[in-house]
Amino acid sequence: MVLNELLMICPSRGRPNNVKRLWQAWKETTSVATLVIAVDNDDPMREQYFEIDEILIRTAPRERLGPTLNSVALENCGHYFAIGFLGDDHLPRTPGWDLLFVKTLKRLRTGMVYGDDLHQRHNLPTAIAMTSNIIRSLGWMVPPGLVHLYIDNAWLDIGQATGIRYMPQVIIEHLHPHAHKAEWDAGYSEVEALDQQDAAVYNDWRVHSLPGDIQRLREQGGMETV
Repeated sequence: MVLNELLMICPSRGRPNNVKRLWQAWKETTSVATLVIAVDNDDPMREQYFEIDEILIRTAPRERLGPTLNSVALENCGHYFAIGFLGDDHLPRTPGWDLLFVKTLKRLRTGMVYGDDLHQRHNLPTAIAMTSNIIRSLGWMVPPGLVHLYIDNAWLDIGQATGIRYMPQVIIEHLHPHAHKAEWDAGYSEVEALDQQDAAVYNDWRVHSLPGDIQRLREQGGMETV
């Protein structure tokens, strides 16, 4: 079976204008990847997403970021060589960034890649792509229980133990309020309120589940040890 190259998942709620901006940048910089926008059925601005020409929209009941990524990734990991995430406040800036991601992932065979978001830079993979066999092996893209925060920390933990590449030549800018590139809105405020809850889930996963997850990935073969 011939797999498609790369699916990038972008969950979005209440920000169709952000998705319009992303879609314009996507068309200017992307060649082999597919973008899917995951929109909640109950989003008050749902219909505005469907007004964006040619964009692929997936609608479903609201799950929040982590569970949505898991649902879409598991639906598609048998059809794509790699699966990734970027937010509706990210913008790809580097022409051919997706080809660079795919070529590097194919060399790794099993692994993760991320670029420079011009804010966290090498410190955190706020936008990422990973080979689909990771998702198939673990049964998830995001550790279960994480709603929104610390997801990128978890990806970095897995990657640092088993294989991840930071690609500074790839710019996927993160236009986040913490970077002083966006205004706070209800969505950002809702996410900030999750800090203690997601921190507790992340710390528990890191202590009790991460070692087993890493071992499972190494046993599947092809994963680099760093």
